Amino acid sequence: MAAPHADWPDSPLDAVDAAFAALTGDPDPMTLDMARLGDAGGLPGGVMALPAVRAWLLTHPRAYPARDAVWREVILRARLDGPAWVVAAAGMALPALRRYAGRLRRGWSGDAHDIDAEILTGFLTALRDRVDLSQPAPYASLCMAAWRAGYELRRTAGRSVPVEDIEHVVGPRTPTVPYGHPDLLVKRAVQLGLLDADDEQPYIDLRLGRRAIEPIAAAMGITVDALRMRARRIDERIARALAGGLLTGVASPQAAADLAASATHRGRTRAGRAAGACPGGGAPVGVAA
Repeated sequence: MAAPHADWPDSPLDAVDAAFAALTGDPDPMTLDMARLGDAGGLPGGVMALPAVRAWLLTHPRAYPARDAVWREVILRARLDGPAWVVAAAGMALPALRRYAGRLRRGWSGDAHDIDAEILTGFLTALRDRVDLSQPAPYASLCMAAWRAGYELRRTAGRSVPVEDIEHVVGPRTPTVPYGHPDLLVKRAVQLGLLDADDEQPYIDLRLGRRAIEPIAAAMGITVDALRMRARRIDERIARALAGGLLTGVASPQAAADLAASATHRGRTRAGRAAGACPGGGAPVGVAA
């Protein structure tokens, strides 16, 4: 990683290759403990350096359960354990990313590095937030996101059309109901007691920002399953409130009182569960919604 700036590759994918080699080379290569992944598709045992894991996956292209197990671990590490694992994930996927770049460069008149950059950006965006680890084939989802990003660049390149007067393009400016950004609806939902204030930003990050669930759950001190359940219940409450006009109109005194009572009951239930889970006063883990 200490290569001089002048020697650093210009291509984003070549830069990933160089960084991956530095992180996974001697004397202290990044590794995976294959025993932690369980008996998934005949994975070799023991601790393996990441290049060896990548080589094993490349020579066993139909070992789908093994690939899923490895990539769930790599994605989780990239989301929770820092930038080195982000580079490691990109390096693990580099053979596929290079293959996509080669295909998309055919007939491309622009800078080849632009294709590389878009492919890598699509991959990293999916790695950070888009791939749901509860679903099968996380690696395939990452690769599809990378391909789409590169393909979209080719599809849209050169299609921008200058407009003399933007007023004739954007149309009427009267906002639709409910006015404002969806964040404001969530804030109103907090004011009505549909979700707790502590859940506001995590819910916005998860549902509106489409951020990965694992770092959010870790920051809240609860399990991923608990956060999924909590978010689903918030979804249901907000959906009912929208259908009933509570979020876009004025709540009646009775409706406001009922929502406040529900919020109080929810808070007491959580506090009771937290106390039961942590008799010694420690931070709760896996508290349900």
